[in-house]
Amino acid sequence: MKFLLITLITHVPDPVSGEKKSPAERFRDVVDKAVLAEKLGFDGFAVGERHEDPFISSSPPVVLSHIAARTTTISLFTGVTTLSLLDPVRAFEDYSTLDNLSGGRLELIIGKGNGAAQAELFHVTTSDQWERNREGYELFRLLWHSDDVTWAGKFRPNLVHARALPRPLQPGIRIWHGSATSTDSVDLAARHGDPIFSANVSNPVEPYAALVRHYRERWEFYGHRPEDALVGAGTAGFYVTRTSQEAVAAYRPTFEARLALARRAGIPVVFDSLDDFIQRSSALVGSPEQVVDKVGRYHEHLGHEVMHLSADADGFTAAQQRESFELFQSDVAPVLRQRIPSRPLVAQRNRATTRRDQAAS
Repeated sequence: MKFLLITLITHVPDPVSGEKKSPAERFRDVVDKAVLAEKLGFDGFAVGERHEDPFISSSPPVVLSHIAARTTTISLFTGVTTLSLLDPVRAFEDYSTLDNLSGGRLELIIGKGNGAAQAELFHVTTSDQWERNREGYELFRLLWHSDDVTWAGKFRPNLVHARALPRPLQPGIRIWHGSATSTDSVDLAARHGDPIFSANVSNPVEPYAALVRHYRERWEFYGHRPEDALVGAGTAGFYVTRTSQEAVAAYRPTFEARLALARRAGIPVVFDSLDDFIQRSSALVGSPEQVVDKVGRYHEHLGHEVMHLSADADGFTAAQQRESFELFQSDVAPVLRQRIPSRPLVAQRNRATTRRDQAAS
């Protein structure tokens, strides 16, 4: 199994201390966390894209380029790139540049996006966001693979023998399709032979498992080998300590602050107690043994090879969070890597190819 850290770069007060950092401090935290993730042995680091309060993650390629300059081996993910909102030519230029700057470490997770602000900022609504996502993806994919593109679509001007620059370092890029509920998204992924990344955050496992089953069914429908399907999945929360009692006690203030915020905002509450949250959500809160067991149970439903954990402090001190990550890497990750075989990420595959080429020369 492979492990990513992910952040949507929320800009909110700490749920326990109430401290709110400046945007500049928050960005520095994200970059420093990516550096730490590489040092501790995580396989990838993902930055989301959102265009509304309380997020400041409107420009993932800029943030990831800074991370690329501070790291050397870790895979760089988006989570997700909202192609429904972007000009696919401009998105290609940004991400092709990032691919070159990072040494070919880029992997995209795309999605249609959500939220009311995108309708105000980009004039993209629920009635057309899916079609925009599909069209944007298909043009982006074409631009990545060809430097002579003639294309006609609905949402941007046509292209005639267009050559978008710079050309990417990777001749082909693996594009994951992120989805929480959309069968359209997973069908698009299956049609093109792409992997999916299930959100797996807001609800119990059953609806996400149904979506993954649909993906695998459509994958075979489009003529792909069943064993080639690839699935990633998120987690709703994370804190691991030596004992479950210590983990639960430490996580309680964070959960209760989030629950109170959701109720004030009128957001539907799915898990109304910490015990329910730990039991029925994908959150990994407990001892190493409990975390290993829970990931194994989720794997039975999803068959995922890649999993993300939150990179955000979520009410914990920097020391507490680092200790939790270190314990995960020493006592959890090795067990899961052995029990759940997984294919290499792009950066790992590229490094292996480079080493073979160097040995041959």
